[in-house]
Amino acid sequence: MGLPERLRKEWFILGIVLVIAVARLEPAVGGKGGPLKPEITITYIAVSAIFFNSGLSLKTEELTSALMHVKLHLFVQIFTLVFFPTAIWLFLQLLSITPINEWLLKGLQTVGCMPPPVSSAVILTKAVGGNEAAAIFNSAFGSFLLGSSSSVPFTSIFSQLFMTVVVPLIIGQIVRRYIKDWLERKKPPFGAISSCVLLMIIYTTFCDTFANPNIDLDKFSLIIIVFIIFSVQLSFMFLTFLFSTRNNSGFTPADTVAIIFCSTHKSLTLGIPMLKIVFAGYEHLSLISVPLLIYHPAQILLGSLLVPTIKSWMVSRQKALKLTRQPKAPVKV
Repeated sequence: MGLPERLRKEWFILGIVLVIAVARLEPAVGGKGGPLKPEITITYIAVSAIFFNSGLSLKTEELTSALMHVKLHLFVQIFTLVFFPTAIWLFLQLLSITPINEWLLKGLQTVGCMPPPVSSAVILTKAVGGNEAAAIFNSAFGSFLLGSSSSVPFTSIFSQLFMTVVVPLIIGQIVRRYIKDWLERKKPPFGAISSCVLLMIIYTTFCDTFANPNIDLDKFSLIIIVFIIFSVQLSFMFLTFLFSTRNNSGFTPADTVAIIFCSTHKSLTLGIPMLKIVFAGYEHLSLISVPLLIYHPAQILLGSLLVPTIKSWMVSRQKALKLTRQPKAPVKV
């Protein structure tokens, strides 16, 4: 494979490196309140574009089927809201005997209690080619569920999720009905469009990370926390992979992809307001927030880097399953 072909194949990975480098050079451009206004362009416009894109590309029967996949939904929600925080709490009992700052550890514990985000898990699932409809349902449902049971104002959460997730998805489905034949004939690059939106999100996320004064820790503590966060993410992604691919699990390879991302990602959009309410008046609020501020860009970066590997596994697994289901040719005597 020549260099041009290689670059074309790996354009997304190169894009990640490029946007992070640009974000590091001038983080104020894409940071909150900067010229790009990510609090509007990303939070509302980009997220709405993601779900409009999903509405256009998904067949209505796929969405309906995803809603009825109760086993998958239970797996994701139980792993996210029960297993994840419990495992983190047990892990922190071991870390409590180390010299790591106790407020950073408390921040790690709060990360475990957060719901999945409504954007990154969906985009990464779509980039791989997994069960996008299931990812949409579980990402939104987790945020609705935790938001309604917490002290965070549910009305504002519900209205934002409804306007940026539900409405664009429905509009996309309506538009699809009228241009269905054109879509099937032209086959627009929906995956590439979502990947480009993800690069925008990565860029603005790292702009916020590099510009955030709350990340101003001593290098040792910062390195330790980053290492722990990446280790936790990789370990839980591996666990969800093992659980969802075991014999008689009932999950397809596409389901596994959605499970991996939805079960291990955590929401920064809902998480920061929750921290500010739960720990209001704490002088160590900035330290408590650090693990979540690191976890968010780390999950996007790690997930994006693993897209080619997970996609390769899913495609090969689907081919293998297809071959095993084909009827065997009769033996000629």
